[in-house]
Amino acid sequence: MDQTSRSAPSSAAGHRQRLRERFLNSGLQGFHDYEVVELLLSLGTPRKDCKQMAKNALKMFGSLRMVLQATPKELERIQGIGPNNIFGLKLAQSVSRRYLEERIIMKNAIQSSGDVTDYLRHMLGERNLEIFLVLYLNGSNQVLKSEELFTGTLNEAAAYPREVVKKTIENNAAALILVHNHPSGRCAPSDKGKILTARLVAALKPIDVNIHDHIIIAGNDHYSFADHGLL
Repeated sequence: MDQTSRSAPSSAAGHRQRLRERFLNSGLQGFHDYEVVELLLSLGTPRKDCKQMAKNALKMFGSLRMVLQATPKELERIQGIGPNNIFGLKLAQSVSRRYLEERIIMKNAIQSSGDVTDYLRHMLGERNLEIFLVLYLNGSNQVLKSEELFTGTLNEAAAYPREVVKKTIENNAAALILVHNHPSGRCAPSDKGKILTARLVAALKPIDVNIHDHIIIAGNDHYSFADHGLL
């Protein structure tokens, strides 16, 4: 084995160690996005040089957030990235979601859509499919639970009101915030979304449960039915 092949692993290990020390000393301040991705990729393959893979991932997906939102199948299209590398990316994404969720569960009372939009954007902002999510609130307007109920295009089918009423009773909720995303990037509510909201308001009225808001998430933007006088 020549000197070059012997020194390469040591050089890569030293580079990773320097990245880790920078992070431990000052967090992510000063880090390029590719260095963040590189650190996450190396969690599953600590002896593998992940720098070029990280750069390739950012080139393909365009941003750190889009890399984290990419599916394992999409990530594996990048040469060198396998299941072990993907572990670090998916772990970071899941931990972030858990952290943001715990920040809103049983914390301060929800006063407006702005109190939960950081969490909702992280949960739904870059999802490729339309997701219908419900925040269950107690009588003090604190969030009891967040739950994804449906995946796919919203419609006015009777299954939505029945399932939402059932879950509301199971969670002993006093009020709800409805949420869904628009993968198209357009925030404006559709006619189907308005019809579904009206049906849910009517379905929940007999059990004395109010819908405080219906929030649409589209990337970094959001639309509040309540703020626009639609509830």
